[in-house]
Amino acid sequence: MSKKIPPRVRPGWAAGLGLAPWLPVVAPQLVWCHLRLTRLPAAGGADAGEVVGEGPPIALLAVGESTVAGVGAPCHDQACGGQLARALAERTGRAVRWRVIGESGYTARRWHAHLLSRVDGEAADLVTVALGVNDALELHSRRRWRRDLEALLLALRQRLGPVPFLLAGLPPVEQFPGLPWPLKAFFGWRAAELDDELRDLASHLGKAQHVRIPDEDIRPLLGTDGIHLSASGYGDWSRYLIDQLDDSLLR
Repeated sequence: MSKKIPPRVRPGWAAGLGLAPWLPVVAPQLVWCHLRLTRLPAAGGADAGEVVGEGPPIALLAVGESTVAGVGAPCHDQACGGQLARALAERTGRAVRWRVIGESGYTARRWHAHLLSRVDGEAADLVTVALGVNDALELHSRRRWRRDLEALLLALRQRLGPVPFLLAGLPPVEQFPGLPWPLKAFFGWRAAELDDELRDLASHLGKAQHVRIPDEDIRPLLGTDGIHLSASGYGDWSRYLIDQLDDSLLR
C-alpha cells in the first residue's frame, strides 16, 4: 500500500437504488455470507508475544473482529498481533509487547458485551481497533455504529486509562472476490458510510487516529477465501497502518 490516499470511491449504482428491490436476490446471499464468515477458523498459537528492541517495551493491544482474530493466517505471530508489533518495532527501534483480543463475526456492540472484561489487568501504550466490517454486513446505521463504537472506546479507556487509539479504516468490501454481487455492492456502500463516521469519531475523541484504507486493488492482500487477509496481506496491512501512525500517539 502506498502512502497516497485518494478519495474514497463509492461502490456503485446498485447500492444507491436501495436494498428493497434486490431482496429476492440478496436475502439468500445474506444467509450464506454470515454462515461462511463466522465459521472460518481464527489463527492458532499464542495470542500474545514480544518483539525484541531497545528500551522498555511498548505495550500494544489489538482489539476487533476477524482481522484481530487472525482469520486467514496460520498463527497470531503471522497475523495482526505479530505483524503490527514487528512494524512498530521497526519504526521505533523499541521492543514491543503485543496481545490480541478478537473474535470473528463480532460487531462493536458484541465485542463490548462479551470481550471487554478480558482487558482487565492489561497495560497498553497503544490500542489498535479493527471493527466495523460486521456492522456493515449487518447493515447497521451510521448512528448505531457510532454509538456502539464510542461506548466501547470509552469503556476501554475506563479500564486501561487514557490510551491512544489507532482506528483501522474499513476495507473496500465491494472488492472482495469471495462475496457475491450485488450483495458486496451494498456491503461496500455501508462500509464506506461507517468509515466516514469512524473518521469523524476519531476527530472528536482526542488521542485517536483514523487510518483509512486507500482505494487500491486489495485483492492481492486477500487469502484463498477472497475475504480475509493472507499472512502476507497482514504484513502489508500492518506496515501501512504503522507507517501512517502519528508520532504524537507514541509519546
